[in-house]
Amino acid sequence: MEGEGKRARTMNIGNNPKGYEASRQIYRVLVMHFLEGRKQSDIAAQLDLSTAKVNRLIKQGRNLGMVEINVKSPFQPLIKVEAELKRIGQMKEAIVTPMVSENPEIVLRSVGDAAAKLLLENIKDGDTICITGGKGVSAVVEALKPDRTYDVEVVPTTGCVQGKHYTDVNHVATLMAEKLGGRAYQIHAPLFAESVEQKNMLMGISSVQEILERARKATIAVVGVGSILSADSSYYDLHPTAKGDQQGIQKSGAIGELLAHLLDENGDLCEYELNSRLVALSPDDLARIPLTVGVSSGENKVAPICAMLRGRRLNALVVDETTANDVLNDF
Repeated sequence: MEGEGKRARTMNIGNNPKGYEASRQIYRVLVMHFLEGRKQSDIAAQLDLSTAKVNRLIKQGRNLGMVEINVKSPFQPLIKVEAELKRIGQMKEAIVTPMVSENPEIVLRSVGDAAAKLLLENIKDGDTICITGGKGVSAVVEALKPDRTYDVEVVPTTGCVQGKHYTDVNHVATLMAEKLGGRAYQIHAPLFAESVEQKNMLMGISSVQEILERARKATIAVVGVGSILSADSSYYDLHPTAKGDQQGIQKSGAIGELLAHLLDENGDLCEYELNSRLVALSPDDLARIPLTVGVSSGENKVAPICAMLRGRRLNALVVDETTANDVLNDF
């Protein structure tokens, strides 16, 4: 009660002439301290007050509501974009990196760095991390700089495609595990089987079953969001048939790919023959993982990202500023 009475007396400081003079003194001290940026000791010397008195006057000014603190961030527009991405995709997290270059490699590197930081903020000992191959996930691995080792497992979500280093999910998983100090598991099966029968046979092999089951039970997934509408898409590095069938892919209504599954503009699976021959987790399997981080950048990723958001395929997204704004404009 004594404290409340003291505060009430302070709040009534302007109700009498003496109170008015006291209020003017508080105001003068606040201006000198907050607007002119002067130290309390300098103010005390100029006004012939003790430093303790100046400190009390500043506290009184705060109690009277005479001080408002407004913190402005140069990244405020990005924060708003992140909030809107989270809203339309019903996601837990969205990170938008500022545009620092028009060079696509540098942009992807900055997105990978942000995704790596997000991963390190969320992983803990005992976690299982499942990943895809691809340029985006490779950029995440390259950017990983943990300050300690983690007792984690890293497992592929798909069968393997040898060739370019970023399409080899076993290679990418091994590099991630080495960076984190954990253990990598490898899958010994191709991404695309030659037939549905062969796919069923491969996925029935105990070693393949074990890897995919570990992936299904993962706590975190880091995946690329793939484009398929441009000829330089990584999807066409995965299977030679696809490159010669771009017309058929477009006819299927495909907009993007996730776990090598072609999806339409609503994020639903397309009726495309190669989808039925995939040795991989399904997008529905992925949706059950607690944290699924999509990593993407570039103009050709706008439509695929929109499809993933409409289909609620991700619960976290890391993307560059230009791509994020284009996604919001097109959604």
